[in-house]
Amino acid sequence: MLPIVDTHQHLWDLQQFHLPWLDGGGPLSMNHTPEDYRRETEGLNVVKTVYMEVDVEASQKTAEAEYVLGLCADPRSPMAGAVIGGDPAAEDFASYLAPFQGNHFLKGVRQVLHGGLAAGYCLELNFVSGVRLLGASGLRYDLCMRSTELRDGAKLARLCPETRFILDHCGNADPKSPDLSQWQRDIASVAAQPNTVCKISGIVASADPLHWTPDDLAPIVKHCAEVFGPDRIMFGSDWPVCTLASTYRKWVSALQTIVTDWPEPDRLKLFHDNATRFYDLS
Repeated sequence: MLPIVDTHQHLWDLQQFHLPWLDGGGPLSMNHTPEDYRRETEGLNVVKTVYMEVDVEASQKTAEAEYVLGLCADPRSPMAGAVIGGDPAAEDFASYLAPFQGNHFLKGVRQVLHGGLAAGYCLELNFVSGVRLLGASGLRYDLCMRSTELRDGAKLARLCPETRFILDHCGNADPKSPDLSQWQRDIASVAAQPNTVCKISGIVASADPLHWTPDDLAPIVKHCAEVFGPDRIMFGSDWPVCTLASTYRKWVSALQTIVTDWPEPDRLKLFHDNATRFYDLS
């Protein structure tokens, strides 16, 4: 089995952190700990992970960052890097980042752009300035946005050529959509920016929980691979969000099925090599 670097691992302890988006309850409203993740991935050859921020309440973002960077420093943990939460448009963004500068486990920042923010927020002057600061600091920015706003993501990447961007969740394509043509055009505009890469992640959570098959996901995966190329795509589990429709193992198996006819070097790039290089995990 190919080694796997999981570039999109979530964890949360609801006794330690408040996640406002879980206030309404639901299947994700429970703790998801490092030990839970270890059990979920047992036997899958997951050799390293990158933590992805979980949109804790604003007052806890520093505490979340300190917690996960501590996990990265634990030699018993597979976590080799972290993308922390933060709003690049905030007046105190630079001072927020300052205590973590120089920590080689810090890989980047994410602000979820579809979590109640208006369309175009990522193109406001202060936001662009904050994202440029990330690039100047050697950090990356994760783009997590509505599929209808992908052209804004492409423009942001053009405005910040020194910053490296990761497009999360295949640009939030919907595998249940009967027509992906607009998404295909718009994600190609992101891929046209040389400072962008794409996570093959997230899409299974939007699939029909009872009836999805690898064939439902294949058009999205294959189009991302086509427009970004084999050197600019990487696997992400989006665990535990993926469990809305799939186990971790079933998602990995489905993706392996989709790419089974790829040359082994390209499959290794998808599951391991590209993430190791892009996130500097060696």
